[in-house]
Amino acid sequence: MNNRLARLSWPLLAAFPLVAAAEVPRVAVDIPPVYSLVAKVMGERGDPELFIQPGASPHGYSLRPSEAQSLDDADLVIWVSDALTPWLSGPIENLAGDARHLELMDVSGITTLEYREGATFALNDADEHGHAHGNDDHDHAHNHGHDHDHAHAHAHDEHDHGDHEHHHEDSHDDGHEGSHDESGHDRHDHHGHDHSHTGMNPHAWLDPANARRWLDVIAEQLSEIDPDNAAYYRDNAAQGKEELTSLQEHIQDRLANSADTRFIVFHDAYQYFEEAFNVHAAGAISIGDASSPSPARIEKLQTLVNDEGIQCVFSEPQFNPQMVNNVFGDTSAYIGVMDPLGVGLTLDADLYDALLEQLADEITRCTNA
Repeated sequence: MNNRLARLSWPLLAAFPLVAAAEVPRVAVDIPPVYSLVAKVMGERGDPELFIQPGASPHGYSLRPSEAQSLDDADLVIWVSDALTPWLSGPIENLAGDARHLELMDVSGITTLEYREGATFALNDADEHGHAHGNDDHDHAHNHGHDHDHAHAHAHDEHDHGDHEHHHEDSHDDGHEGSHDESGHDRHDHHGHDHSHTGMNPHAWLDPANARRWLDVIAEQLSEIDPDNAAYYRDNAAQGKEELTSLQEHIQDRLANSADTRFIVFHDAYQYFEEAFNVHAAGAISIGDASSPSPARIEKLQTLVNDEGIQCVFSEPQFNPQMVNNVFGDTSAYIGVMDPLGVGLTLDADLYDALLEQLADEITRCTNA
């Protein structure tokens, strides 16, 4: 009798997974923090494909064949912005023309800030140059009706990205400092695009309020591709938002005594983190993450460190720290490492949380230095 019931139950049991076993959406993403956010929403349904290698600079990159294949196979491509990866528009259009496109900086209801100009930053630069869209939480329902207008919800959604990059080379602090590589040559990315760190600052993933907003939009995109699992994606997004809210409150508590900590970053990638957690960089070593600072810029920063009580100077793991040690090693500043991408962290759904905690660790060390 039991064997007979067991035999009868097999067809029924086999039928139940069919809905959940619908083909998993193939999602291609640009950088590890975006991978982590997408993985939070996809959950056990599958993993996204990262098409820029961890540790590589996203500003200029040549896709490997396997990475190009992940774009070609994708149902959905999610990337931060042309302002972060100006070389990426061509590959996305050529390789993923039939996929859905989600450019995160185009999502409504997020906070956007502009790059700060010059070697040194006034503490109110963000108030002068930044501008917020939506409200402080960014997660209220009135934003949801605009998701697809700003999120490239449909394949072949074409729009002009030209306003994301503004080239004002004459606005740099010494009047002669352009974008250069370490050999001193003018810096161009691998596809011939100039990349200038002026205009919109695309490092917006370092504000957890923006990340919460993106979780909802990612869930909606996945739900349209895989409607049988829409509730699963939305539940994962809701849980992820709750966890990010708790993370933000935790880090705010950790950094409550760091508002007056003065530090210099390698390049202006951390402004969103600074605004979210009320900490303030006093300047940046480089105008970009792959450019060498001019002698005039270095002189300004050394004067700032010596005269203004700068506590810390941060390098980044992608670049040789010896330059920072050579320039600031004779000062009283603590020399540390900050990383906006999560280099060295495990590539999974928890990377985003670990990245923010890692930044908070460095600010705490600076405060206590």
